[in-house]
Amino acid sequence: MNYFTIYASKNNIDDIGNEILAVFAKGFRIKSTEKEYKIQSKGFFNKDKMTIRVSSEDTDPDYFEKNIPGMMGFYDEIPFEDEHLKGRVLTQISVLNTMIAIEVEKDMNEAQLQLFTNLLSKIGGIGFLPNGMLLDQQGLVIVYPDGKSGPANFRPHSCTRKIMGSEVTSEEGEQRKNKSINYLREHEIPFIPSLPQLLPLAQYQFKTQEHIAKRAVALLIVIQYACDVNQGGDIHKSKDFFMTMLQKYGVEDYLTDNERNFLQVEEPSEQEASNISWQYEAYWVLIWALGLVDTLDFPDDICNCQYAIQVVSSCESFEQFYSTTTMLNKEKILDEADKIYRLHWACVNSRIQGQEAPANMNESIVIERRRGLFWIIGHRDEEWDYISMDT
Repeated sequence: MNYFTIYASKNNIDDIGNEILAVFAKGFRIKSTEKEYKIQSKGFFNKDKMTIRVSSEDTDPDYFEKNIPGMMGFYDEIPFEDEHLKGRVLTQISVLNTMIAIEVEKDMNEAQLQLFTNLLSKIGGIGFLPNGMLLDQQGLVIVYPDGKSGPANFRPHSCTRKIMGSEVTSEEGEQRKNKSINYLREHEIPFIPSLPQLLPLAQYQFKTQEHIAKRAVALLIVIQYACDVNQGGDIHKSKDFFMTMLQKYGVEDYLTDNERNFLQVEEPSEQEASNISWQYEAYWVLIWALGLVDTLDFPDDICNCQYAIQVVSSCESFEQFYSTTTMLNKEKILDEADKIYRLHWACVNSRIQGQEAPANMNESIVIERRRGLFWIIGHRDEEWDYISMDT
């Protein structure tokens, strides 16, 4: 195997050269041009040679126009054992705009593979091997060539430029952005001023109070079922109970497609159950927006799950639950959405650099809060399962 390719979604490729030089700083000689790096090991007997070529939609638009659809077609034909993972992979491919193609003179060895995955972790994105195997930015397998899932807990990532186009700016958006940046400064959390504004309040289609309330109840019920799956209980008995709860509260129509499929399969995946269980943090955002949680504390510790359950379980009907809710001010919700967007960038940036998240943040909590907040405000009208996590 002589090729290793990194695909990414990036606002620009200015930093890639520095990352290549850093990874191959020890033990290699490097000759570079604007788009190509010739690299040779310094060993007297073992002079491994490799070439790295960097391109993007800006520098080579024809390549991306012709090959990204082909790549999507290739993975669409693979019989994934997890259809949800297939959807995430295809979503990721659809927003790729950067390629780092690595070619080695001889068959790739383990040491070289480690170097290439180190580069992958610094740049972000996915690693592609000639047999079709995909790796995440930690070098873990996303999917094997036969469609079997790997150990990676993969989520798509897109740069803001790719999915948002040119930034829309406003005085309101700038004020909100600066307010969030001041919060980050107070907590000594890194940020980049170039991360775009969110849109002005008037340009978002917020979910209604009733929609949020019904979604919250449906989500809580499916989370409870997911917890039972992870705990190895009587799955059939648990499923019957929670299906009855969905009917009791009249919220069956507020499940997502992923949740509906999860409830229907005979042997639910423990990984999917774990993913859904983490959505307690997204649910917490929903009941906060409904006035049932006073504040969203700093995202370094999990929510109060016992209280999260009690706010619904203490009510005999959806109507009784709904009567306890009061829709929070939309400005406050949008402020939190802007803040979590910038906190997420800090988490991703630290992870790419191989560091712990700043201020002991838990990135999984940040991701799920962002899911809930961006869904409430109607960001790009994205569905719950597919809220983009671009930074």
